[in-house]
Amino acid sequence: MRAMMESALTARDRVGVQDFVLLENYTSEAAFIENLRKRFKENLIYTYIGSVLVSVNPYKDLEIYNKNHMERYRGVNFYEVSPHIYAVGDNSYRSMRTERKDQCILISGESGAGKTEASKKILQYYAVTCPASEQVQTVKDRLLQSNPVLEAFGNAKTLRNDNSSRFGKYMDIQFDFKGAPVGGHIINYLLEKSRVVHQNHGERNFHIFYQLIEGGEEDLLRRLGLERNPQQYQYLVKGNCPKVSSINDRSDWKTVRKALTVIGFNEDDVEELLNIIASVLHLGNVQYGEEDGSACITSDTQIKYLARLLGVNGTVLTEALTHKKIIAKGEELMSPLNLEQASSARDALSKAVYGRTFTWLVNKINTSLTYTDDSSKHYSVIGLLDIYGFEVFQHNSFEQFCINYCNEKLQQLFIELTLKSEQEEYEAEGITWEPVQYFNNKIICDLVEEKFKGIISILDEECLRPGDASDLTFLEKLADTVGGHPHFVTHKLADAKTRKVMGREEFRLLHYAGEVNYNVNGFLDKNNDLLFRNLKEASFKNKYENRIQTVFLMFFYVMKQLRFLRFTWCVFLSSSGRFDEVLIRHQVKYLGLMENLRVRRAGFAYRRRYEVFLQRYKSLCPDTWPNWQGKLSDGVATLVKHLGYKPEEYKLGRSKIFIRFPKTLFGTEEALETRKHSLATKLQAGWRGYSQKSKYQKLRTSAIAVQAWWRGILARRRARRRRQAADTIRRFIKGFIHRHEDRCPENEYFLDYVRYSFLMKLHRNLPKNVLDKSWPTPPAALTEASEHLRQLCMQNMVWSYCKKISPEWKHQVSSRALQGQEGQLPSERAQAVHGEDINPKVVQALGSEKMKYAVPVTKYDRKGYKARPRQLLLTSSGAVIVEEAKLKQRIDYGALKGISVSSLSDGLFVLHVLSEDNKQKGDVVLQSDHVIETLTKIAICSDKINNININQGSITYTVGQGKECVIDFTPGSELLVAKAKNGHLSVTAPRLNSR
Repeated sequence: MRAMMESALTARDRVGVQDFVLLENYTSEAAFIENLRKRFKENLIYTYIGSVLVSVNPYKDLEIYNKNHMERYRGVNFYEVSPHIYAVGDNSYRSMRTERKDQCILISGESGAGKTEASKKILQYYAVTCPASEQVQTVKDRLLQSNPVLEAFGNAKTLRNDNSSRFGKYMDIQFDFKGAPVGGHIINYLLEKSRVVHQNHGERNFHIFYQLIEGGEEDLLRRLGLERNPQQYQYLVKGNCPKVSSINDRSDWKTVRKALTVIGFNEDDVEELLNIIASVLHLGNVQYGEEDGSACITSDTQIKYLARLLGVNGTVLTEALTHKKIIAKGEELMSPLNLEQASSARDALSKAVYGRTFTWLVNKINTSLTYTDDSSKHYSVIGLLDIYGFEVFQHNSFEQFCINYCNEKLQQLFIELTLKSEQEEYEAEGITWEPVQYFNNKIICDLVEEKFKGIISILDEECLRPGDASDLTFLEKLADTVGGHPHFVTHKLADAKTRKVMGREEFRLLHYAGEVNYNVNGFLDKNNDLLFRNLKEASFKNKYENRIQTVFLMFFYVMKQLRFLRFTWCVFLSSSGRFDEVLIRHQVKYLGLMENLRVRRAGFAYRRRYEVFLQRYKSLCPDTWPNWQGKLSDGVATLVKHLGYKPEEYKLGRSKIFIRFPKTLFGTEEALETRKHSLATKLQAGWRGYSQKSKYQKLRTSAIAVQAWWRGILARRRARRRRQAADTIRRFIKGFIHRHEDRCPENEYFLDYVRYSFLMKLHRNLPKNVLDKSWPTPPAALTEASEHLRQLCMQNMVWSYCKKISPEWKHQVSSRALQGQEGQLPSERAQAVHGEDINPKVVQALGSEKMKYAVPVTKYDRKGYKARPRQLLLTSSGAVIVEEAKLKQRIDYGALKGISVSSLSDGLFVLHVLSEDNKQKGDVVLQSDHVIETLTKIAICSDKINNININQGSITYTVGQGKECVIDFTPGSELLVAKAKNGHLSVTAPRLNSR
């Protein structure tokens, strides 16, 4: 009833004013707060400042978000109904459709003000009111279901809010030319990773940890090594708040699992995600002891879980958690950590793992929301930016510094777009207006982000420089570098009065919204994450992730990307469940709402270029419709005079018309909508008459033409069929008469027919197996072709037969091949090196020796196992290893005492030679792509058929001076040959039966 009453009122209503621009005493902050109070008491939580929406969180359900309300705000001008988040969403949507410009809705406010809920309401509004199809519905579902997933991994209970977003989010909603949502994209920034390892009393870690423990199935928890008790995990007990009455973790777990399925996560993705979440809990339970002043891990249980869940080497991880890698003069050194350093390194790894997992999760959601229709690559965008509001606590640290810097940048953007640009544009257009005094906070932004001299540069330099950098050295460097700045002060530089309220470890920034003291304790750790080089190498394989990037530097890059073509500002105020005037006044000040109101009242709300304004509204005046031939400014003046604009409602500049009140423009829009109906009716009537008459004439002419042509076509078809039939019979008879002669025009048709008949008969009567020797008798002209086809058919049947051979029998066949018997597998049959492929100098060096076999091989060095391409030649007296034109090594068959080969498909074999042979430097390690054929030829030529050894795990061979080396074989998915840390040659290859 109250909402309906307000929608019926225009300028002022009985519950304050619904637009602060209409507030009589608009310069008074008390009047501003009082207007908010009046509306809040009547459950009217939304109020405008021009196009800016101000909301006060009531902390209760007002039942103003149902489908009926959505339909009520759909397609309605901004000021026709009472202020609402749906009005903002609909206005942005219609502006995107009519003006073809991308939009952005910026949602800002303190924690607990309702920013996340507002973004969800806007998504629900678009899901209900936008056009839909089966594909579009899928996109809508994924957009909506992305919220519970992001909330589970990015939200947590804080002292102010049970479901507080601990990260910033920018979401693009992509619309096609029909206005239907077809995709989306999410950018996240400044995730509060410190919450993973520490929570204040009364707060909780991120929701997903409690949801997994409370709602996870028994077999899932068993597989992850978790217990159904959050008190067992160090990262979940610091806030001493495992249960919250307003949160049902078990139910939320089911919602998240369902949402992951809707978004498109498969079982492998979910399992990988949960493995990492569980690994964070296990990391928190890693316990340290102390030996000789160095930290050591006292329990291997957590390391075993971590190695399995993260897919890393347990030994490497243990070393990384107790040592740090130092690079000095190009040499890597491992330095042990003490207890405090090791605990910090463990926590840094936990934060890094969770942070990268959150980024991976957002990227997976973005992949499912990607617009994949290539037929139209152009789409419009509405962005939703959920951003932290300005924060001032009793103790402010690194997180508040980042958040407040973000708000400084947004305030700078607001100044540029709504204050500075307003004054500059009015001056350029020759419009006089009342200037608004404002504080240009560019000086503060420069203080933070200026290259080489800004706080960011100094902080990053301290994080990355070698030596004993600490928070206090950072504070001292700040005082030395920016100590003379008017918006910066430290305890050392402050006067006696200021020192009483500042600690020695604090510095003060004078923000646009007021003074804030920041404690530097933990600045370097939080910015650098204490993630040592070996921890990164042990945990992350991506080279990009291993680059040194500080937290603030990455956040600064994200902030530079926040540029919008056109945006609508939504400001949300926290009220603590009641109208807390002190808290509201505090937020009004920090959000700069009074400056916003002053500029809205002093200036003009809307402006249009003459050509745009005239082109859009020219149909409303008979003098300007359909075209205006004179000057554009004269045309606009004629148009607004016809529309009845009052002098105080508009001004004409040099190239634009400026409209002071939104209601004036909306009245013009309503007149245009009405005019469109009359214009459309006239156009429809004229077009329908013309189109129907043209259609009838075309139909009549077409019918006559079709009838005439169709009769002719039928007659010509009948004649053509008769001629073709007679020609076919004639050619067949002539061909039969001349069938025994050479091919000629008289018999070519008959011969082609005979060949075709034979091939079709052959197709129907092919042999069924290799034992079936039947074959149709071919005509004389196809005798040779028939023989080729018979051979190809037999080869194909043999190949098909070989594919069906079981692995056991194939192994038996391979063994018989090694013993010199026939029956090699076709897949192992090598293409030998032809004579012309061998260098003539090699042939000359062999002399009169007859070469029996040659094959390309790879030879591995005895020391570094470096692979070198060679050729293996078998002669009547020995085996020769050749490199291009050089004879590198010769092994006489008499000196060959045996051959070793593995049971895997790696192709490696070892030629063992007698140690008494001084000509040899030891055994030879070779690799051939046709190892079975090669070994068979060597065994036959050297008469060593019974000297071939097939080894399962490793091969021991001899190098010079009697030293032995080992080749280790490991089954794997793909071939990998490398030198192991123990000095052995490590070979990983698939088993023979997997090829």
